Amino acid sequence: MSLFNVFILAIVQGLAELLPVSSSAHVVVVEKLMGLDPTSPPMTLLLVMLHTGTMFAVIAYFWSQWRATYFSSAGAFKAIVVLLLVATAVTGVIGEAIVKVIEKTALRGLPHSEIEDLFGHLEFIAPALAAAGVLILIAGLRESRLRGAARPDSGEVSLKDAGIIGAVQGLCLPFRGFSRSGATISTGMLLGVSKPRAERFSFALAVVLTPAVVAREVLRLLHAPPGTLAQGSLQSVALLCLFGAVLAFIAGLLALKWLSRWLESGRWYLFGVYCLVAAVGVALLHYRGF
Repeated sequence: MSLFNVFILAIVQGLAELLPVSSSAHVVVVEKLMGLDPTSPPMTLLLVMLHTGTMFAVIAYFWSQWRATYFSSAGAFKAIVVLLLVATAVTGVIGEAIVKVIEKTALRGLPHSEIEDLFGHLEFIAPALAAAGVLILIAGLRESRLRGAARPDSGEVSLKDAGIIGAVQGLCLPFRGFSRSGATISTGMLLGVSKPRAERFSFALAVVLTPAVVAREVLRLLHAPPGTLAQGSLQSVALLCLFGAVLAFIAGLLALKWLSRWLESGRWYLFGVYCLVAAVGVALLHYRGF
């Protein structure tokens, strides 16, 4: 893993993580094109740090909006905490159930197998990208037809909405390519939540979920076979990962500003078109042996 590798992956992760196009799919494809192993402990540590960088980008970008809405009063804060807890709990139950089913079926018989063992398979990423693209496209086209007919801005994400959004987020977790932000924002839009509120709630969910995802990846790194990461390279890898996190933070802020403009301009459906095109591209790369 070189400085150039980290620079490219940080930019890709930072831009794609906060756009509804699946950062995981993009990072895996770029890693394969650069001859890197997405499942190696150094790459796992790097991805953990990149996710941390983008999480701080989310907090920095949305803080003023969250403070004006979620932290405006004790009642507002209590309400959003309940919604986030419900959505996250549903996500955990559904996501973990799907992971267990996959590990006991598709990965049955493989020693020490984990869901992450499938993340580098482009034949699974392509259909996940296509599924996300279809969902985004439906939400975007419906929003264009019903412009101005969405839930009044005084409305808020309901408990039922939070549960449904959390369930969709749970479906995204085990599958690289199924964009979490794309799916949750699109689901909110289909439920009648205004785009700005769907965006704010989706990324608030991301901040709640990211520490758990980071913790899981750190545990995977700690349980890696001894000697996988040479002792002498620990410091250099750590510095490279820190450098990557800073770059991902900067790229993430730029991506969020672009995302907000596209949400406001009614061009959400174009992200769906992009995901469908990307799915075809990933399928072609798989066909060519990547």
